[in-house]
Amino acid sequence: MSELKRTLSLKDAVSIVAGSMIGSGIFIVSSHIARDVNSGLLLILIWFLAGTITIFGALSYGELSSVMPDEGGQYVYLKKIFSKKLAFIYGWTLFLVIQTGTLAAVNIALVKFLGLIFPVLSAENILLKIGNYSFSAQAFFAVVSVLTITFINSRGIKAGVIVQNIFTVAKIVSMVLIIFAGLFFGSKFNILFENFSIQNSDIAFNLHILKLISTSIVGALFASITWNNVTFISAEIKNPVKNIKKALFIGTMLVILLYFLLNMIYLSSLPLDLIKTSPEDIVVAQLMRTIFGPKALYLIAIILSISAFGCANGMILTGSRVYYKMARDRIFFRSLAYINRKTKVPTNSLWLQCFWICVLIMWGNYAQLLDYVIYSSLIFYAITIFGIFKMRKMFPSPKDGYKVPDFIPIAFVILASIIIISLTIFKPCYTIPGLLITLFGLPVYSYWDKKNKKH
Repeated sequence: MSELKRTLSLKDAVSIVAGSMIGSGIFIVSSHIARDVNSGLLLILIWFLAGTITIFGALSYGELSSVMPDEGGQYVYLKKIFSKKLAFIYGWTLFLVIQTGTLAAVNIALVKFLGLIFPVLSAENILLKIGNYSFSAQAFFAVVSVLTITFINSRGIKAGVIVQNIFTVAKIVSMVLIIFAGLFFGSKFNILFENFSIQNSDIAFNLHILKLISTSIVGALFASITWNNVTFISAEIKNPVKNIKKALFIGTMLVILLYFLLNMIYLSSLPLDLIKTSPEDIVVAQLMRTIFGPKALYLIAIILSISAFGCANGMILTGSRVYYKMARDRIFFRSLAYINRKTKVPTNSLWLQCFWICVLIMWGNYAQLLDYVIYSSLIFYAITIFGIFKMRKMFPSPKDGYKVPDFIPIAFVILASIIIISLTIFKPCYTIPGLLITLFGLPVYSYWDKKNKKH
């Protein structure tokens, strides 16, 4: 039986879904995508497709969570539907690449946003250089951010959720205000018309476009990919059978709507060239500076920092529960199963996660982390959602139970598979290392399995 306590309401669960999703990506990746596709039409199409994939995935996980409302979420789904080995490989990849890689990228972005106010935080400000390796002020303060958030969450679930709720509300309100500011003060029909004009877009409906969309969508998916985090914390949510699927639906729909509207504001207020050349790729800063002048930059920097901090808090809170569950199953470091008697949280799991995030911050860069994370995430999302059809035979649900229409998981698996294949073919330098990390989990699992049998 789990030592974790069910203290979180539906409101808290929605806050975790939305707060974990809204981080740095929505404010940065549109610039990357615009440079790749060189078309306003393709830019908005990519965000629409990413939103559709996200909502289909969340609806599918709603069914999975209603049948298996256990701590560990996706890890548990893979274990019960397929095998403990596959579940371990997912948890292993989550720890090494998916969760920690996303957190590394978000915390780097957090400091990048603060760098708009304090230039000393720039990646160009090198604090230490040894041979080809350099450690910047940006990386240092990203590490400080991870340490701070981990400490807050080590004090108890209430501390982490209070911070999450405050930051989620703050960034949703901020995004709504940015959308209204753009709509009433920045939007111009001629800019929107120019950005959406086919004559100004390099569009030809062929395999090249398929390649372009399936590789450029990485950024848009990265901005949404963490919607599943609420399932990791199932053991601490009240009435998880009903509340998790509701939280997934409400949270993802809210965020995807905000993302779509914000990108429409970008395209109706800024020429495509300005989107592509936004300083530090921060499109929303370019937007506010265009509308209100240079002074708006400081306000935007604060808003973006709040957004990234809230995202990192939600992910640090939830991710540690998967490693805790793996340790309880005796397929990860046994000490991670420890629950602090006073705070009732898996503190060892939190601090090991913190350590590895810091390693990734000091080793990787933002663009590489995006490709590693999306590639690995989509593989396991596709496998898990494909498993819905096997789950229905293994664990028949009541007639009045929640069941997602078949076309939704089928469409998700097809779309995810196209992106996975495209990334494998066209970005092997970034995706193959992620795949090798995943496959390396096989001998590691064998080691732990032998160790358990001896025990």
